[in-house]
Amino acid sequence: MFLLAWILTIQAQNERKFVRQGNKYYEKAIADTTRLDTALFNKAEIEYRKALDKKPDNARWDFNLADALYKQMKFEEAAEKFKDISERTTDKTEKGRALHNLGNSLLMNNKLDESIEAYKQALRNNPGDLETKYNLLYAMNMKKKQQEQQQKQDKNKDKNKDQDKDKDKDKDKDQNKDQDKKDQQNKDQQNQNKDQKQQPQQNKISKQNAEQMLQALENSEKKTQEKVKKIQALKAQSKKVEKDW
Repeated sequence: MFLLAWILTIQAQNERKFVRQGNKYYEKAIADTTRLDTALFNKAEIEYRKALDKKPDNARWDFNLADALYKQMKFEEAAEKFKDISERTTDKTEKGRALHNLGNSLLMNNKLDESIEAYKQALRNNPGDLETKYNLLYAMNMKKKQQEQQQKQDKNKDKNKDQDKDKDKDKDKDQNKDQDKKDQQNKDQQNQNKDQKQQPQQNKISKQNAEQMLQALENSEKKTQEKVKKIQALKAQSKKVEKDW
């Protein structure tokens, strides 16, 4: 019994040694506020896993591991861990803390609805947690902005659809105008062809007009002939006068 107790004590010391080493890496990493040292958080994760291999049911060490995962931005894994812890623990304060961190992990993974629900559950277990209240309001505000952005996008999409419809209408109008223009051109061409067909008929001289024109020509010829006869008569008289001298 003494030997068994001694072995258990040694094992517990080894497990705690891993945890202490993991805590050192974790505390050193968060001490540097100028950057996120994921390498140190990864070392902390390794040490916590070593301890949990020895004692898997230790909720505190599991919590530390989940925190290390979160700090490495492994939000999916961290969320699974915090959810499992919240379901296993019966202490309301510890459950509230696990749900709070679950909400943070979901929020960082842009799962807003799920993160809001996690924060609400955290407050049901620990109503006085001001940090959870703040994070809940923050997540709800992000959700509101996301909805407004989506509504704006939908509105722009509908506007673009309306513009496309107007363009289609204008296009149809232009096509109709082009068609009307073509129809008018065809009509004009038909009228022109009709005029060309009618033109020979119009160029034909009516009988009455022909008679009038002929009469005018005859009158003109008669006048010309009379003028010619007068001129010839004058010339004849002139010759006789000269001969008489």
